[in-house]
Amino acid sequence: MACIRKILGLAAISACAAFAAPNPNFHIYIAYGQSNMAGNGDIVPSEDQDQYKDKFLMLASHNANASQRSGKTNQSIKTGEWYTAIPPMFHAFENLSPADYFGRAMVDSLPGVTVGIIPVAIGAVSIRAFDKDQYESYFKGDGKDIMNWGWPKDYDNNPPGRILELAKKAKEVGVIKGFIFHQGESDGTDANWRKTVYKTYKDIIDALDLDENEVPFVAGELLQEGNNCCSSKNGGIAQLKNNFNKFGLASSKGLQGNGKDPYHFGRAGVIELGKRYCSEMLKLIDKTIDPDAPPVNLVDPSQSTVPDEPPEEYGPYTDPIAIPGKVEAENYNKGGAGKAYNDLNKGNEGGKLRKDDVDIYQPNMGIVVGYNQKGEWLKYTVNVAADGEYEISANVAGENSTGGFVLYMDDQQIGTEMVNTGKGFETFEVVSGGTATLKAGEHELKLEITNDWVDIDYVEFKAKSASDSGKTAIFAQKLDMGMTEAESSFSVFDLQGHQVASFKAKNMAEAVDMTRKGVTQNIVLGGVYFVVSKKKGKQLQMQKVVVYEN
Repeated sequence: MACIRKILGLAAISACAAFAAPNPNFHIYIAYGQSNMAGNGDIVPSEDQDQYKDKFLMLASHNANASQRSGKTNQSIKTGEWYTAIPPMFHAFENLSPADYFGRAMVDSLPGVTVGIIPVAIGAVSIRAFDKDQYESYFKGDGKDIMNWGWPKDYDNNPPGRILELAKKAKEVGVIKGFIFHQGESDGTDANWRKTVYKTYKDIIDALDLDENEVPFVAGELLQEGNNCCSSKNGGIAQLKNNFNKFGLASSKGLQGNGKDPYHFGRAGVIELGKRYCSEMLKLIDKTIDPDAPPVNLVDPSQSTVPDEPPEEYGPYTDPIAIPGKVEAENYNKGGAGKAYNDLNKGNEGGKLRKDDVDIYQPNMGIVVGYNQKGEWLKYTVNVAADGEYEISANVAGENSTGGFVLYMDDQQIGTEMVNTGKGFETFEVVSGGTATLKAGEHELKLEITNDWVDIDYVEFKAKSASDSGKTAIFAQKLDMGMTEAESSFSVFDLQGHQVASFKAKNMAEAVDMTRKGVTQNIVLGGVYFVVSKKKGKQLQMQKVVVYEN
């Protein structure tokens, strides 16, 4: 493959598709529906053409010579090519669309961003015209007259196919940021209609491997002022909010019709509706601008992609997680799917913290990993402080008393299965995972889901308490309790094996007394500690001390 290099300042940016990623500052929107989206506002060329030529593009959805197009333009277009966005965008015979002023308003609202539109709309059609499983039968049946008018021919008689074709091309050079939609006059806006609207969106989302949590859908209300046909359907359109993860509603309140029919907005209404689509979209999208991305090449956007980031190396999310201590579920390793985690559904359902497919959300008590299903797993890099036996527990929630998981250390199962207590997803409780004998050093910990559904806050490892016999998992060494206490160097350890103090004393009795009196601020009332004497690095004597309040 030939690589084209474009010099931008001092940087050479590779445009070779094999080494380039979409430009994050090129925001692309899919606009679809029926006649109001297709464009029924009057075009004023001096106002509607060329003013945004540097920042507002369209990916042509049909072929048209300039002489065929409304608006007295000199712009001819060819399917699948990028052009300055000027009306009419949807068909040569159409006029001004809300998408025209949606795009202009988005450009005005986001300096540094170029906006692109994928325009596919057909007047008078049912929502079935955009369903990949219904469009053929629709155009052979109820939509036969529309087919005979020839309007679908602009899209090879396959509107959903044309949207997907263009969206795949657009995704190579920019980011699909959202959908704007206006349809309903030809349908009832009941539950079946809403289900089909969602399906037309979801089919595209899935085909493009996009995340519903990141790609909002904004619908527009039908004409409601003056002599109108369909304002009673707006309540059903508003209920689309129950079908989408991210939904906005562009109100038509106060927007006047064209004075000719009860269906269509006039020019002023079209412009204002486009701006209202923009206002709703801005509430829903990530508006981050990448200052390092090159400007979008207006002739060929494929020449303004950005270099791919190198694949994320496998390893700890931050630093290896210390054991003893808590392993927070959301701090699984970097490295992506198949290496650091396995998740059965696309996208982060909770939408929190990380951009992977692991479902992270935030209940009322902190960040957790949820929506866990059998067969999913997460990996963590951990650092065990000392050889010994550790108690395992986890803070979990669920409502079935069966959803749970097991742990593996370096591919060997440790502990026992941990299962939710069945008190609901808002009630997190600590459950036991048994014990495990661990070796000091860095290891790979794997958490594997054994049954649906369990939400996980953290897994905790605690060193088991030392026995009075002097054999302790903390030190994992045999201590001779009968040796003399001639040495003057002493260390104090807590029950987790952490050294909390080091000091000089005449003998063990004095060292114990100093510990009880709190020789450092790390020794707290009510704590249990072990005082150890040393000589040339060897432990000589140990005594258990409980620090009581005087």
